[in-house]
Amino acid sequence: MGNLIITISRCYGSGGRSIGKMISEKADIPFYDRNLFYLASSGGIRPDILSLHDETLYKGRADIPSENSQYISKAEIFRTQSDLIRKVADEGDCVIIGRCADNILKNSKHRLLRVFVWAPEHVCIRTVAKKFCVTEAEAAKTVRKINQHRADYYRYHTRTEWNQAQNFDLCLDTSRYSYQQAADAILGYASVLNSL
Repeated sequence: MGNLIITISRCYGSGGRSIGKMISEKADIPFYDRNLFYLASSGGIRPDILSLHDETLYKGRADIPSENSQYISKAEIFRTQSDLIRKVADEGDCVIIGRCADNILKNSKHRLLRVFVWAPEHVCIRTVAKKFCVTEAEAAKTVRKINQHRADYYRYHTRTEWNQAQNFDLCLDTSRYSYQQAADAILGYASVLNSL
């Protein structure tokens, strides 16, 4: 039996990252999001370069310098990130946020729980406005832009739609639950996988 891997895809402002952290702390398992990039330095791609292109498609050729000053493609960046995701999954139970992890690991030997966390757009906008002390108009632009980037990135690399329920085992609307309730629901679902 493989490791328990909980992947969380999320709409911006829905609390997916916070929920993932709660799950990680409660289950005492590693949590991976942007910190994956710091594991990438052994692959010759600077973490800041990976971070700059995180869950975003950039236009044209990927003229991005690596450690040895050669240029790397967006396919190579995605391949490096995919290898890291497989590596941390092979090392043990964990929570992985975004980065197409649900799709990358779909044919792995692991017990994979694919979660999509969302909330109605107006709820996400209010959350972002409050968190960053910006107007709701500014927050709306940010929410829409980041969600579009995530959708485009997911579609490009997986050839499927990012927010389609059939891609996930569990979809949670955080306007109906507290983040802690959502984390508990995911852990409850995960316990079923552990018992199989």
